Amino acid sequence: MAHRQRTPASPDERADKACASCGRRIEWRAKWADNWDAVKYCSAACRSHGVNATDLRLEETIVTLLNARAQDATICPSDAARAIGGEEWRDLMEPARRAARRMVARGELQITQGGSVVDPSTAKGPIRLRRPR
Repeated sequence: MAHRQRTPASPDERADKACASCGRRIEWRAKWADNWDAVKYCSAACRSHGVNATDLRLEETIVTLLNARAQDATICPSDAARAIGGEEWRDLMEPARRAARRMVARGELQITQGGSVVDPSTAKGPIRLRRPR
């Protein structure tokens, strides 16, 4: 007998959401149908990492750096990592990208590549951060 998947009651119930830790898109899965509202993380790694004080400082630093520039200016995530990490800034690059993705999920930021807004869940390579337009 074939496995029968439970379908959600409404399309709204199937809406994608963002991971609370890394900001990547979490897509609805049938195995989460009974507890979709409780799903907050995309993986066990994100669940164990959560959001720590450094992550929150990176978010604040991104906002501060953007506020110090022109309204249409962009910054690199490395600018925030350098501002907080000093000599060890490279270790903060992925946390800075995660902070930016969380901010995009909340509508506070846009991630661009080559001047075009890109999906933060699939963007690879160098990115720039800007205020929403």
